[in-house]
Amino acid sequence: MKKYLLSFALAFVSLTAFAQSDYEKAMKENIAKIETSKTPEEFTALSNNFHRIAGKDENNWLPFYYAALTNIQKGRMLMQQGKTQDLDFIAGVAGKYIEAASHVAPTDNAEIHLLSKMVYSLKMMVNPQQRFMTDGTKATEELKKAEKLDPNNPRIALIKAEDTYFTPEQYGGSKAKGMEQFKDALAKFNSYTPKSALEPNWGKAEAEYFIKGAKK
Repeated sequence: MKKYLLSFALAFVSLTAFAQSDYEKAMKENIAKIETSKTPEEFTALSNNFHRIAGKDENNWLPFYYAALTNIQKGRMLMQQGKTQDLDFIAGVAGKYIEAASHVAPTDNAEIHLLSKMVYSLKMMVNPQQRFMTDGTKATEELKKAEKLDPNNPRIALIKAEDTYFTPEQYGGSKAKGMEQFKDALAKFNSYTPKSALEPNWGKAEAEYFIKGAKK
């Protein structure tokens, strides 16, 4: 009997190790595609991939996090194209993934608060004048929470820089101030080390894009 129990235990450990290896491979492959995706359709495909991964491990916050992020990036791309009609729906989908991530994340998580900030910003852009005091205020609150939890996080610095850069001067923004903040964000990226290969590490290319553009 002991022999059979030992064999079962070894088989279980082997199967668990394989499943973990399979999970990490799938995560790494899809994470690598986030910053190279160039169309809303590519971000939709990535979101679907992370959704499937999350379904296999509902106690891990990272697949939910990346499913939310890819929806947000899809929304940001559509916003840049002037297509704001679907932003409420996309923000709603991202919000559900954020909620799922927050339920299983180990602590109050700065990365999750930053995604919440980005979701509220997307919703605000449907009608900025009408939603500035509602969704805009909530976006600011979430950004402050994220910064308080992790003041050296380069992604927080990046999103702050974007807000400053694209906000008109009469409302407190400035392209010059924003550019200085992009430089600060890049410095933080250069000294930043993610907790693991699967932890959030996006954004550096975006900071570099703005800085290189200013030098031309």
